[in-house]
Amino acid sequence: MSENQQNAPRMSAITISRQYGSGGGEVAARLARRLQWQLIDHEIVAQVARELGMSEEEAEVHDERTESFISRVLGSMQLASPELLANAPIVPLSPGTQEQIYHEALQRVVETAANAGNAVIVGRAGQVILAKRRDVLHVRIVAPLEQRVRYVMQREGLDEAAARARIQQKDRDRTRYLQAQYHRDVNDPLLYDLILNSGVLDLASLVDLIVLALERKARRLVVRTSELGPAAGLTPYPGRPADLHRPQPAQEAESEQSS
Repeated sequence: MSENQQNAPRMSAITISRQYGSGGGEVAARLARRLQWQLIDHEIVAQVARELGMSEEEAEVHDERTESFISRVLGSMQLASPELLANAPIVPLSPGTQEQIYHEALQRVVETAANAGNAVIVGRAGQVILAKRRDVLHVRIVAPLEQRVRYVMQREGLDEAAARARIQQKDRDRTRYLQAQYHRDVNDPLLYDLILNSGVLDLASLVDLIVLALERKARRLVVRTSELGPAAGLTPYPGRPADLHRPQPAQEAESEQSS
């Protein structure tokens, strides 16, 4: 193991956001194996279900989607484990309260995974929940639609129309989920440290690049936040850029306009 790879564990987690059919889930799985880190994907849903005292099937319905919990689910939770909702209103609860209970539990699970360290977290708004943590690398995997259609056809055994419809539904659900719950745009590039296009690079190369970015971001943990950014370590240009003009004083500008 290189010295750089030894530094990588100083980073606590990697979040992987992905367009459906881009291979992002496969990249995350390979990355976890490469680093010998824990892969947190469907496990998040299972953990939230355990925390809320519900079945995984009931939690799965709301995973990365915007639909509200139904009162029947929370009612069964209250009967089965009343201590979980000791401080919550009596059902039926408003849709907003139902959503809040679920998403607070989801946020706790994601934060716990990052606090435990060595975690590759797939989806579930990890790039937003953990946005302020410098010890987390945020990655998004994208690919052209037609290539994603072929991926889903091959991996899921669907025909072209079904694969295209599935991609559109999944992408729409994920976009609405992040917008509805966190008022963020999943396509905002500033949510990520690294955006990779699997339509050009093979999945193994994507894993290599993420590991490299993890190592390089780990080195920056010792740098003060005020010293980060593209200007770090740079000196002024040797000469004035050709398109840079000296600002005119207001009085001089007014004089020119009146002449």
